[in-house]
Formats: sequence, structure tokens, C-alpha cells
Amino acid sequence: MDSSRVVRRHGRIVVEGPLAPFTDGLREDLASQGFAVDTIVDHVHRLADLSGWLSARGLAPAELTSEVAQEFVRVRRAAGVRVGVSERALAPLLGYLRRLGIVPLPAAAVATTPVAVLLAEYHRFLEDERGWAAGTVKHYLRCARTFLTWLPGPLERALPRLSAGQVVEFVRDWTTGRRSAALDMVTLPALRSLLRFLHLAGHIPVALAGAVPAGRGRPRNADRPRAACRELVQAVLTSCDRDSAVGCRDYAILLMLARLAVRGGEVARLELAEVDWRAGELTVRGKGGRVDVLPLPADVGAAIADYLLRARPVTAARNVFVTVKAPFTGLAVSSVTVLVGAACARAGVPGSGHTGCGTRRRVTCSRLARRWRRSGSCCATRSSAPPPSTPGWIKPGSPNWRCPARREHCDEHATAGGAVPGDAPQPGVQAGR
Repeated sequence: MDSSRVVRRHGRIVVEGPLAPFTDGLREDLASQGFAVDTIVDHVHRLADLSGWLSARGLAPAELTSEVAQEFVRVRRAAGVRVGVSERALAPLLGYLRRLGIVPLPAAAVATTPVAVLLAEYHRFLEDERGWAAGTVKHYLRCARTFLTWLPGPLERALPRLSAGQVVEFVRDWTTGRRSAALDMVTLPALRSLLRFLHLAGHIPVALAGAVPAGRGRPRNADRPRAACRELVQAVLTSCDRDSAVGCRDYAILLMLARLAVRGGEVARLELAEVDWRAGELTVRGKGGRVDVLPLPADVGAAIADYLLRARPVTAARNVFVTVKAPFTGLAVSSVTVLVGAACARAGVPGSGHTGCGTRRRVTCSRLARRWRRSGSCCATRSSAPPPSTPGWIKPGSPNWRCPARREHCDEHATAGGAVPGDAPQPGVQAGR
């Protein structure tokens, strides 16, 4: 039965069955995540419908598996219900019950085919041995699955016979399938990574990572500048409406990207406990589990403090920057990239449709390279031994490297009107005074 009809007839939601004791707890849990009152009512309706459905079939909450939940969705859809008939609609309800241990967690997929078994092994290698982020692992597994399913014949016979010619043929076929468009920035590195793993694990007798052809540059990137001028950066910052919650958050993120040369993922992962207001420092968790301590410039600290005090919603999430719609969780890396592109589009930056956090990072690093002299004692900043993935223009020892831990004491930092706020970071200066 649809509980929404009950509430219209009797003026209240009646929850009966095995899930009735959890009604009030669900309301409190959803309210703590920032859901609106009407949305909470909708979820309580689904709880009532699900509880009644379980009672009619004689099922206990412990028997509410993922398969049973999918059957409930199919039954409601067949009955003509058009709202809340998807697994995503049940996710907040099931998530609450699973956290309480009332219903079982989703069963992990069991690898049965040779491709699935090998992908599971490769997955463990990427996470445990390489320490890569979940997003990178997801993209690499997608490319690996495409390559392994492309191989002719059974996998146990195709891998020992794998040759460099087959690797080149796969890349050629993939390019042809993309209508001669340049391969994305993940495909070729992912293929090299897979081939290295297969050789290390003994699945192929010869190292074939070097057989992967070099990628072609994207035509749309040919005329794009590697760094933007200061006026464009200031225009992007000015485009944010700091009187709104979204604009206040976006301004703090953009200023952090422009001043500290951090990646979008590092901004998204930043937590409240990683901002040391007294010492004026930030703890940044980067690629490969790397942790660095950066000075917190006064203007960046002021922007973050303004966001925390005025615009950040009340939430249990520990991330500094959270979403503006319930549930209030930490921003995804893609969300940071999207908001950077949107700000560039508002400011009229050329090529803003493809502008991301990497461009902002090149802007900052180019400015750092011009403004800071090399120093042998790099304290409270990026490690002097960056990983191989660090671009050459930011590695210590490269011609353009200047250590951002030591400022050049001259009048060069005096900026004219319209400059990016605080071009020279000032460690130890606190935001909230």
C-alpha cells in the first residue's frame, strides 16, 4: 500500500511492521544530514511502504538483502507507483538501517570469470602496492577490462602469447572506434600500468609496457596557454558572489587553488582538523598517500574562515568544503573541477569550457617560479623529493624551480590594484583575529 494515501486520509504517517521502531531514528538521521522536512516525510513514506511489504511476506529486517530491496522496487513500479521506485531513492533509508546493523550489508561481488579474477587481483595491486586514489583505480580498471575482453580466445591462453603487435593493434582499434579522436589522458597510461602488472605477476613473459604508442596531443589544447595572467585570475575570483553560500565557498576554493598550487583533489579532501589556525599551516594529503604541510596565507585563511562562519551548513562531515544540497557531504574532485570551469566561464576566460584545476595550478607555480628564489632549507612546504608524477616545471633542480618556503625580500611583492590578493604567502599569519 502507498502510505502517501494514508497521510492524506488520516493526516499522519502510520508505520506498521518490523521497521516501525526505527521511524523516529530515521527522521533524526535525515535531519542531521540537512534534508528538508518535506524530503524527510517522503522517506518516512517509503519506510512505511517497505515495512508493510516485509510484514505481508513474513520477512524480518535481517532478511532485507539487496536482492529483496530490488524486488520491492520492482513490485512498486509494477503497481503503478511513479515516485521513489529506484534503488537510489531507497539509499538513505537502507543506509541508515545498515549503519545500525539491522539489515545486512550488500554482498561483495564474487569473481567467477577469468577476467573478473584478474581484475580483482589488479585492483588489489593498485590499492595496496601503488596506493592510488579510488577515482584513478576506477578509470584504470575500466581500461583494463576493455583490453582484457578485447584479447582473442580464452584469457589463460591469450596472455602468454601476447605480443607488442597486439598492443599496437588494440590502440589502433580503440582510436578507430573513437573516430580518430585523440585518446583520453587515462587510456594509454592505464594500458602501460596493466602491462607492467601482468609482467610482474607472471601472466605475460615479456615486458610490453614500452610497446604502447605515445599519445597524440589534443588539438584543442594546442593554442591554450600554459598559464594565465594575473588579471584573468583576479577576474575569476571577482566573478564569485561572496554574499551567497555557493559564492563564498567557491571563492575560498578558487583562492586556495590560485595561491597554494594545490590540486583539486587535495582541496576536496581537506578536513577541518588539518587547518592549524594557531600555527598558520595546512596539512595537505596528496597523491600516493603523500602528506605535506603548507603555510596558510592570511587571505586564504580569511576566506576559509568566512566560509566556515557564514556559509558552511551544519553537518557531521569533517571536510572543510561540503555540498550545498543535502546530504551535506564532502565535495567530490569532479565538483571542484566543475566549479573552476564555471567560474572561468562567468569571467569570460578564453577556453573556459576546458579550464580546470590543473590550469590554476600552473598559474600559481609559474608565479612561484618567478617570485621565490631557490632555498636549501625548504620547511613547511612541499617535500624536496617529489614523486615522478610531479611536472618538471615544479621539481626542485629544474631551471624554473623556486622554493615557495622562502620569500624573496624585495619590493617585487608590492602589487598594483587588481592583483591577485596576497601574491606572496605569509606563513604564520592567522585569519581570524
